[in-house]
Amino acid sequence: MDDLSWTAGLTKEQAGRYSRQVLVQDFGVNGQKNASTSKVLIIGAGGLGCPTATYLAGAGIGTIGIVDYDTVSLDNLHRQVAHREQAVGTSKVESLKIMLNSLNSSIKIITHEATLNSKCAMEIVKLYDIVCDCSDNAATRYLINDVCVLLDKPLVSGSALRWDGQLTVYHYGKEGPCYRCLFPSPPDPSTVTNCSEGGVLGPVVGVIGSMQALEVLKMVAGLPCSFAGKLFLYDGRSGSTRTIVLRKRSPRCAVCGDEPSITAPIDYELFCGAGAHDKIERIWLLEQNERVSVEEYRDIRRIARPLLIDTRPPIEFEIAHLPEATNITLNDLSKLDSAQITEKLKLNATENDQKKDLFVICHRGNDSQRAVKIIKEKGNFEFLSVRDVSGGYDEWATKVNPNFPVY
Repeated sequence: MDDLSWTAGLTKEQAGRYSRQVLVQDFGVNGQKNASTSKVLIIGAGGLGCPTATYLAGAGIGTIGIVDYDTVSLDNLHRQVAHREQAVGTSKVESLKIMLNSLNSSIKIITHEATLNSKCAMEIVKLYDIVCDCSDNAATRYLINDVCVLLDKPLVSGSALRWDGQLTVYHYGKEGPCYRCLFPSPPDPSTVTNCSEGGVLGPVVGVIGSMQALEVLKMVAGLPCSFAGKLFLYDGRSGSTRTIVLRKRSPRCAVCGDEPSITAPIDYELFCGAGAHDKIERIWLLEQNERVSVEEYRDIRRIARPLLIDTRPPIEFEIAHLPEATNITLNDLSKLDSAQITEKLKLNATENDQKKDLFVICHRGNDSQRAVKIIKEKGNFEFLSVRDVSGGYDEWATKVNPNFPVY
């Protein structure tokens, strides 16, 4: 036999690049070979999608697909660490692709710059072996779940908000539940908080996204998934974790049950009562005469110092506020009686008082409308004319004072 001959499990390039993970017991050469031929779809190129994609690209997953419709914005960068300042305003999928190619040029990156919906989801998902849900809204979560069940694809799902993160693997194994098994009905849209409103710390999504990538690597190596049928809960503030065992697949589930009623994608925005995005949708609760524009309010405050309630949480109030504002949160307004509200505003309601104007402002103009309705429903405010400032501080920064902080 030729002294220069040998049997190779990996190419020289693969052995050199991936040696540190090939040396890991139970992953090894077989895991690396499987990784190189695997196709993984990442839905969402944001806080979760960035670490998930980065670690899968680094690990040598042969084909990575990325779905996102959005562009990079400055307030993404604290957590979406695969994007750079120069990418602000450009496509998220293309920005992430550039970074992944710079990390590993030997793999294939496929971009799908689109809003995932009922029309395109089946055609996209069927191209891949494993799906990672890195999205940020209920409509997309139900869509991804149903499509993965219909196409028999395992779904690695992550979420994060404020200090907390969650991770599970849906539709994996015979008894593994899907998302709809656990949540057959969508949440009330008014009770849902996303990171645009509630905030999130970057390392929290980093932890969950990295764990999503780890679950994928176990799958491709043929190892048991740690969180199939289980929910991992991470509390970044306390540094604690919990794992909850989920109930098994429901035979009555509308999509994966014994007699499914959903056999094709449905209208998920209609089903959830909310759009398939993380943008704040405007509401219209008040009549036009119960509102003033930011320009009108600007003119009013030039003449006199008006009464203004700011309904945002104190932490947002601290970021920036108009000097005349009194911070009374929407939650507090709902609990306080009319006398307590009057006291906070330092008002004296006497018969001789001339009717006063009270304005309410919030971040984007939704909570301020709710606040006006709450105040009017409490009664005993006949001496007040209550109106909200349409569009809130967002419009104030856009139309009145461009130096006012936007967040």
